[in-house]
Amino acid sequence: MNKKWEIQEISDKRAEEISTKFNLGLLVSYILTEKNLNDDEIEKFLSPTRNDFYDPFEMPDMEKAVDRIEKAIKNNEKICIYGDYDADGIASTTLLKRFFRDRGIEVGAYIPNRLLEGYGLNHEAVDKIAEEKYDLMITVDTGITAVEDIEYAKSFGIDVIVTDHHEPMETIPDCIAVIDCKRQDSTYKFRELCGCGVAFKLALALCKRLNLNENEALKYLDITAIGTISDIVPLVDENRVIAKLGLMLLKQTKNVGLKALIETIRFKEINSSAVAFGISPRINACGRMGHQEIALNLLLTDDPIEARKLAAQLDSYNKERQAVEKRIFEEADRIASRETDRSTIVLAHKDWHKGVIGIVSSKLTDKYFKPSILMDIEGKEAKGSGRSIPGFDLHEALSKCSKHIKNFGGHSMAIGLSLESKYYEDFKNEFEEYAKANIDTNSVLEIKIDKEITGKELSIEEITQLDRLEPFGDSNEEPIFIFKGFKVTSIRTLSEDKHIKMRLKGDNSIELDAIGFGLADVAKTYQIGDKVDVIGNLQINSFNGMDSIQINLKDIRMAL
Repeated sequence: MNKKWEIQEISDKRAEEISTKFNLGLLVSYILTEKNLNDDEIEKFLSPTRNDFYDPFEMPDMEKAVDRIEKAIKNNEKICIYGDYDADGIASTTLLKRFFRDRGIEVGAYIPNRLLEGYGLNHEAVDKIAEEKYDLMITVDTGITAVEDIEYAKSFGIDVIVTDHHEPMETIPDCIAVIDCKRQDSTYKFRELCGCGVAFKLALALCKRLNLNENEALKYLDITAIGTISDIVPLVDENRVIAKLGLMLLKQTKNVGLKALIETIRFKEINSSAVAFGISPRINACGRMGHQEIALNLLLTDDPIEARKLAAQLDSYNKERQAVEKRIFEEADRIASRETDRSTIVLAHKDWHKGVIGIVSSKLTDKYFKPSILMDIEGKEAKGSGRSIPGFDLHEALSKCSKHIKNFGGHSMAIGLSLESKYYEDFKNEFEEYAKANIDTNSVLEIKIDKEITGKELSIEEITQLDRLEPFGDSNEEPIFIFKGFKVTSIRTLSEDKHIKMRLKGDNSIELDAIGFGLADVAKTYQIGDKVDVIGNLQINSFNGMDSIQINLKDIRMAL
């Protein structure tokens, strides 16, 4: 894959101004300079508060939704929360169910089985909800495209409120309320909330209407932060406020299930990485393996013994998911490596786990820098997931190639879809032709480098201050630095030749360790004595009571 290293141009004068005004080191000040924030925006970025949330009643249909829920509470109507099986959907369901429970109202919850029912609303689920005689159904993290299924629910006399964050189709559901900031008529100041973020705003609106202290919603920011970081939405504006405040709460969470899960992942720091690589994969694993109720029960339990048992189950499902994912990736990668002339990767198999192919699709896209769609064929139907590359809108692509698709949904970078198996090849060819006409064949993977490190910026204190930029994620990526002309003084592989560890020495006699996860092939290309340019994140490595600066390697090339 062709890669382009792009070093950002940063104003030294502005960085020095920020350093002085906010009492920050120059390194973190350079990163803030790059974000082009004014002083007020920097203050909000570094220290957001609860006052930085927008009025929830500015969201489309929020007033209608709150009116209907208030009526349901007064009339003791039966309410059901309908969620999704991923970490965002489970967090959303947890938040609203706990919010109502705190009001003394027990509401039902329904999360479809990914393997048996697929994504979103379906007639069978509506039948079960109707059998339980629910009066009101509130969807979370789903529902914006479920026009027919919502009509079906209405035929049973069930009122429906949709809360979602996915892209709507031309027609939105005809129901009591549709809260989605991606609606064309939305005037809300921020449109990138995740599903749990929307549910959180509904809880805030209910606090206002029911004359409750807003803390009754804010106390669920730990749950909301998990949904936000897990769903890889841009960590800017309200999402950053949610993630920043939520992580602070997560470190001292009162949620018994979350406490048990945090103990299970054994991360040293509870930060965005702990959520993205520790908590989220375990919650998602339940949904992927068809045991979504286990993750929901964990986040809802108040029993420490049950919590530890359920957390152990989540860990077990995650290990199972990893093994299945590894097998499918190896099989898919072998096929993809033989189709190098194509602009896309579209693959299908009769024995690929529907709950895991989305992760594999993401890995293939990362490896080949191509949009990819993987599908599991089961009888007459094929269901799959896709991931995209920057500049290629996958949701729009499927809307243009929908001739053979039964259903699809998602957004520009990730989608889910289903079609009849007999049309698989037709769809594959149609999608490829569309991609060829809409992907720049000269495009390369551009790696944005925040700053060149010459040596004087390297101190434990300077690197530690980079934590002020947390939480990291989409649109607020962990800074990447470049080190030019460093000499390789040692190099070896780790963990059965999976990773690489190097010792690098600069012209100014500074020596650093660099570790590259999944980059063991580097050992075949470089050797002791080579002069290299490397890029990566800067971290503090603590070992035997000693702190040292380490590069988390992202890429390497021979020095010019």
